[in-house]
Amino acid sequence: MYTRFFGLNEKPFSIAPDPRYLFMSERHTEALAHLVYGVRESGGFIQLTGEVGTGKTTLVRSLLQQIPDTTDVALILNPQISRNEFLSAICEELHVPLSERAHSIKDLTNALNAFLLKNHSEGRRTILIVDEAQNLRVDVLEQVRLLTNLETTKQKLLQIILIGQPELRTMLARNDLRQLAQRITGRYHLEPLSREESLTYIDHRLKVAGAVAPIFTPAAKRELYKLTHGVPRMINVIADRAMLGAFSEETREVTPKLLRKAASEVLDRDFSPWATWRPWLARLATVGGVAGLIFAVNWALSNLSQQPPEVPVATAAMPAPAAGPATATPAPTAEDPVAAGPETDTVEPATDTVRAAGIGPLLSEQSGATDTDSAFATLFSLWGLEYDRQTTRACEQAQGDGLRCLFQRGSLAQVRNLDRPVILSLRDPDGNQHQVVLSGLDDRQALLSIGTESYTVSIEDLGQYWFGDYLLLWRPQVDGAKQFIPGMRHADIRWLRESLAAIQGEPVVPMDSELFDQDLESRVRDYQRQRRLTVDGLVGYQTQIAINTDLNQFGSPRLARVN
Repeated sequence: MYTRFFGLNEKPFSIAPDPRYLFMSERHTEALAHLVYGVRESGGFIQLTGEVGTGKTTLVRSLLQQIPDTTDVALILNPQISRNEFLSAICEELHVPLSERAHSIKDLTNALNAFLLKNHSEGRRTILIVDEAQNLRVDVLEQVRLLTNLETTKQKLLQIILIGQPELRTMLARNDLRQLAQRITGRYHLEPLSREESLTYIDHRLKVAGAVAPIFTPAAKRELYKLTHGVPRMINVIADRAMLGAFSEETREVTPKLLRKAASEVLDRDFSPWATWRPWLARLATVGGVAGLIFAVNWALSNLSQQPPEVPVATAAMPAPAAGPATATPAPTAEDPVAAGPETDTVEPATDTVRAAGIGPLLSEQSGATDTDSAFATLFSLWGLEYDRQTTRACEQAQGDGLRCLFQRGSLAQVRNLDRPVILSLRDPDGNQHQVVLSGLDDRQALLSIGTESYTVSIEDLGQYWFGDYLLLWRPQVDGAKQFIPGMRHADIRWLRESLAAIQGEPVVPMDSELFDQDLESRVRDYQRQRRLTVDGLVGYQTQIAINTDLNQFGSPRLARVN
């Protein structure tokens, strides 16, 4: 409808997963490299996860374009089926010849095995891609694992790629699925775009669609990132609606106002600037009458251009050992300087430290104590809690004790900055996973707690077995472990305001303590700069944990000093 009006060849923000529009951000480039390498070089499983709308399906379609002609692909898009239906769907996708009586799991497996052997003898490879894999039933996941038993003496006959939302990581962390998890040879979690990537993404899609002149103003692109937090699908949906709005108003420029109107229509919420002030104005009108209302209106009008729209409270996710990360500020790299917080009581390991000869022999000797349950038991004990091994969800138990789980992928610099004991996910040369607790850290050594013992290992050795996945527990000081965003209004903003004032030794500004205004954003940025956090003005988990540390929060264990 509006393509001709803007001089475009096609709609630039369609949500169809067209590989031509694939924007190769740093995260997408790395994810695609993982997939391509896994398909060409390895066997077994590859796992790709990401939040809804981050580009997983588009990435897979781009992968399919790079697969050689000597490869057969089975793509399962609806995995909410039984074991028999799952095997039948694979055979149908691969055009496996089936007899009329081949309906049992055994018959279907035998037919599939014969097809795979024939393909292998002809020099062809076979790949199974399962989208929305978080919807697979446990018995179907077990059937997926059994398919990897189809092999020759030298290699697997079937390469399997599981694509899903972060819940897939939670599922595969279950004890009864550990055999499947151990066969995963490559994992990657796709995160939303950063602010800079989002702005480039918008320009990229417009250029592919044939735009020759700017359509979105710079302020509009920044507004679109604030509204979507970098999720590509949301960018597409809101941008498409805003362009339709511009067309209906016969303007060839998309402005922040049009974007807020589009977001309100798409998300059924009020994103107008007045949404921030409306409750406050109503209270003033009730308490102060007409005079107060006139003052409030004049003051609001003079400040509206400087105030961002209200953003609702985002409740942080509570993943299990291998769940997806909560939306947060980017982690520092290993080379980033890490600022130490003020001295607080450090929870030391309860046992004597043993210097390990190496992580390889250590994992081999302690393999019976490096499962997920044992790691959680150790981590809970550092918090002064007893872990119930009978529970099916460790993070639900943690929540009952006022804690939250946080799964991340990052560097030791990030872990050091968070200054909390964490569970590290290690992988030995045989591909087996081990979960151990990192309870202490310095520049050259790490302290690993396994069972009732603590072992000192070199960071260099640790890097050979750890690929960045870790989980920590932390205690939020506000209900729901919220993320605070400039422009939002909430009662818990008072906690943020008072906490920063206490840390910085400054008085609390009493005027409107429940509004995340520009003054508070400036204080947050100063604090993030001081603590060597990402300076973005957003108060996510990193900033909240740093605040807890600086307030000497009682009962929160810190990383021990390594002797």
